Amino acid sequence: MSSNSEATATPRSRRVLLTVHTGRQDIVLLARTSAARLQTAGIVVRVLEDEAELLDIPAAEVVTADSAAAQDAEIVMAFGGDGTFLRAAELARYSDAALMGVNLGRVGFLAETEPEAVEETLQAIEQCEYSVEERLAIEVDVLDAQGTVVGATWALNEVSVEKAERSRVLDVVISIDGRPLTSFGCDGVLCATPTGSTAYAFSAGGPVVWPDVEALLLVPSNAHALFARPLVTGPDSVLTVTIPADGNQARISADGRRTVDVPDGGRVDVRRAVRPVRIARVHPATFGDRLVAKFGLPVRGFRDARHAGPGHELTTSRDVLARDVVAEDAVASAAGDVTGAG
Repeated sequence: MSSNSEATATPRSRRVLLTVHTGRQDIVLLARTSAARLQTAGIVVRVLEDEAELLDIPAAEVVTADSAAAQDAEIVMAFGGDGTFLRAAELARYSDAALMGVNLGRVGFLAETEPEAVEETLQAIEQCEYSVEERLAIEVDVLDAQGTVVGATWALNEVSVEKAERSRVLDVVISIDGRPLTSFGCDGVLCATPTGSTAYAFSAGGPVVWPDVEALLLVPSNAHALFARPLVTGPDSVLTVTIPADGNQARISADGRRTVDVPDGGRVDVRRAVRPVRIARVHPATFGDRLVAKFGLPVRGFRDARHAGPGHELTTSRDVLARDVVAEDAVASAAGDVTGAG
C-alpha cells in the first residue's frame, strides 16, 4: 500500500539512523562520506553502538541496537545488501521512521538506490523530496498442542516453517482461516508478503507479486504431493501450518533473522501485522523496472536477444531504472549483425 505522502520533518530536529555492513571497508567509507554530507546539511546522524567504533563518524549520536534506536529518527538508512536492510527494518518497526537502502550487495531488491546514485539520494533526503510506501508485514504466533501461545515474532519478507532435522521430512497440515485445506510432507512451508515474493518464496517457486497488492502467500518447499501449489489469499486471512503430534520437529525462521521452535503437535498462525513497514522512495521507477534491472530480464524479444550470442540478452545499461533499457551501442551492434546476416 503506497501513501506517497511527502516528508514534512522539522529541519532543526531531523535525524537519520545509519545501519551499515561494517565487514567491508568500501561500505564503511561510503557511509562516512554520506554521514558527513548529512551533517553539513544540519541533519543529526545516529549510529548503532556496536558499529560506532568502526564507522568513526565525528559528532554522531550513539544508540543501542534495540526497539528505541530509531525513535525520533526520520529515516533509517541501510548501507549493504538485503540482510542489512532487514536488520534496519527491525530497528524501524516500532517507530515512524522510513527505511531507505543503498544496495551494496548482490541483488538488493529492497534497496532504493545503487552506490552511483547516492548523491542524488542524499540530496532528496536533505530537501525532503521523497515519498513513503507502506508495505504489508506479517505477525506470527507459535502455539503448543493446547493452543497456548509460546512464541511470537514478525516479518517483512517471510516466515519459513522448517524441519529441524535436515534428513527428515516435515509433515504439515495447511489451514486457511481455520479450515483445513491439505496436508503433505515437505522441507518446509513459506508464508510470505508481496514484498517477500521476490525473496525466499520466489526461489521456492512462488509467484512474483507487486508490492502494492494486499495479499498473503503460502508456498510449499519441496513438497511430496500432487497438490502443493503456491497459494495467494486475501490480506486478512489467517494462514496456519500445523505439525502433527507424531511428526518431526519444526522451527520457524522470520526473515532469516529470528527463530522460534515449534512444540510437538503445535501450530504456526500467520496474519497481517497491524503496523506496516514504511519504505522511503526517491526514484520514480516502477516495480516492473526493478524486476528488469535486478534479474536482468530480456525485454527486446527472443529474436533480438539471440543476435548478441546464444543464451545472451542484449547488453543493458546501468541506469535501467531510468527506463534507458538498452544501451545505444548494443542496439547498433545488433542491427549490424542483422544487416550482415545472409
